[in-house]
Amino acid sequence: MPNDNDKNLSPDEEPEEKKYSFLQETIKPKPISRRQLAKQLIRIAVYGVILGAFACLGFFALKPWVQDRFRGDLHTVSIPEDDEPAEEETEVQAEEEVTDPVLDAVSYEEIMTSMNERAKEASKGIATVEPVSEAEDWASEMTGIHSGGAGIIIADNGQELLILADSSVCADASAWKVTFQDGSSYEASLKKRDQNSGLAVFSVVRSGIADSTWSAIKVSVLGNSNLVTQGDVVMALGNVFGYAEGVGYGTVSSTEYKESFYDGECDILATDIPAVSGGTGVLFNIDGEVIGMISPSIWEKDGGGVANAYAISDLKTMIEILANGESVPYIGIRGVSVTAALEEEQGLPSGVYVVDVDPESPAMAAGIQSGDVICQVGEKKVANLVTYQSAILEIKAGQQLTIIGQRLGSDGYVDVEFTVTVGSKE
Repeated sequence: MPNDNDKNLSPDEEPEEKKYSFLQETIKPKPISRRQLAKQLIRIAVYGVILGAFACLGFFALKPWVQDRFRGDLHTVSIPEDDEPAEEETEVQAEEEVTDPVLDAVSYEEIMTSMNERAKEASKGIATVEPVSEAEDWASEMTGIHSGGAGIIIADNGQELLILADSSVCADASAWKVTFQDGSSYEASLKKRDQNSGLAVFSVVRSGIADSTWSAIKVSVLGNSNLVTQGDVVMALGNVFGYAEGVGYGTVSSTEYKESFYDGECDILATDIPAVSGGTGVLFNIDGEVIGMISPSIWEKDGGGVANAYAISDLKTMIEILANGESVPYIGIRGVSVTAALEEEQGLPSGVYVVDVDPESPAMAAGIQSGDVICQVGEKKVANLVTYQSAILEIKAGQQLTIIGQRLGSDGYVDVEFTVTVGSKE
């Protein structure tokens, strides 16, 4: 029974349990039907699709900006120098009976299979560079044949994949594309060119290259062409026969000739591999190393329809300069080394005898003439054309340079000094 005292309590004096008893009530949500639940799920899915669509559009809109903004760290390209050949130790060995191997059709097939495997691996390091035009794009699409110049993948600087090619692909073009061995093509830009040596470096933004392409390509190894001798077996890859991805095998027929250009010269690796007029390509040794750049400019008038290449070792310094986006220094003289025999017979001073001067060159502007003998470039003494070329390539384009030489006067050779502003021929 309730206590009589409870009846006399005021509302504020009611017991705690009775005063807050409403807080103990359970509020149950209104039940949701299956139809309403389905509508809510559909609404959430629609909102998700709309949000995802906007996210995708934003991603593709911002992707070019992000790739351009965050390309990665730019690394300076460094071309390794050639190793000096080790001196062979002569050893007296007892004569042993040597059995000549039997060469038959099976042996020949095995040799060719091995060569094809090496060529296939080496081809991962080359690409085709061609100007972009509607006519050429249509022709490539219809035939599947890319008619551009052969290029070498020479470096990955962290932002770009760099391709070395003959500068002939630059003529009358403002846009280019590079096609790799997997058949994929990418927009390329001209990083730097040197019309004097005939070299050009193109770049492809590395962040835009697909993973499938990365697995099909590689950076080529630039070998030591100074070790190449007459009779060595070589492979010619590229657009040597008038179409891309051609492969030819042969031997080096000569290493005794040089090709001169302004401010230097380059050894020529002559081969017995046939080539079409205007064909470009890359010469590899059997180890898959690049030893030469096949160029149509070599003995253009009397090349004989064979693949001849500039020796890669003589181009490495210029390749490194171009790969880093710098201009190859240019003075503008053609010269020959003054040999000991010329010094003795004709009384010429030691150095480089100037045969010709480019009329629109820094050399001509400085007053250098044919018949002058260059004896010193800056602080470096010049003994021959090799040391002259090396001294020039160490200078930056745009710098002023003092060249000391000798000129024939009425009383013999006299000292002359020239102040040259180094240029470039791009």
